[in-house]
Amino acid sequence: MKFSPDQFIIVDWGWGSLNATIVFTWLEMVLLVAGSWLITRNLSSDVTISRWQNVLEILVAGIAKQIEEITRQKPEPFLPFVGTLFIFILVSNLLSVIPYYHSPTASLSTTSALALCVFIAVPVFGLSSRSLGSYLRQYMEPTFFMLPFNILGDLSRTLALAVRLYGNVLSGSIIGFVLLLIVPLFLPVVMSALGLLTGTIQAYIFALLAMIYISSVLKNEELESSSNRKTK
Repeated sequence: MKFSPDQFIIVDWGWGSLNATIVFTWLEMVLLVAGSWLITRNLSSDVTISRWQNVLEILVAGIAKQIEEITRQKPEPFLPFVGTLFIFILVSNLLSVIPYYHSPTASLSTTSALALCVFIAVPVFGLSSRSLGSYLRQYMEPTFFMLPFNILGDLSRTLALAVRLYGNVLSGSIIGFVLLLIVPLFLPVVMSALGLLTGTIQAYIFALLAMIYISSVLKNEELESSSNRKTK
């Protein structure tokens, strides 16, 4: 029995093929772009706004608040990246309740790509707030001998991000499929509702960990000023 979306071939040209992960990832991207355009094409600053604009504002404001609480900085520089991660994973997980839909996040290739984006974003945001020398010195703290361990820690947490999301989403799909075969009526509905909840939580955890990793390399003005006062 095959559960991984990578094993489902959708289109085969003989010289190449498209698997379910690629097809449903592109379908989701089209859905997100189209939905974003439809919601934002008639934005209003009046007291009365559309229902979808209200949902969008609540979502963006909630993400921005979480970023600000973690980084203690203005959320605008990080909001596009972290918000995109959260919304992509959230929509992918929520759509998994649709029959014959294979969630891209149930594929290790997709979760690895998302984790790789976080791995690259960490030094990019870090270097935007501090010098190259200051950024590299953190890998040699508290001593130079910690350099290989700190590097290994960055690599292992990237792997953990990918495997955690992949394992949780795939296991939920397998459990739902098995229960659908055993009890085809009431129980799968309950599991689908539970899957929506866990899918939302997984999207939140992934975005939260990404922001924590980014925050760990940012230049913290409050900590530096307090440490300077202590030394004086």
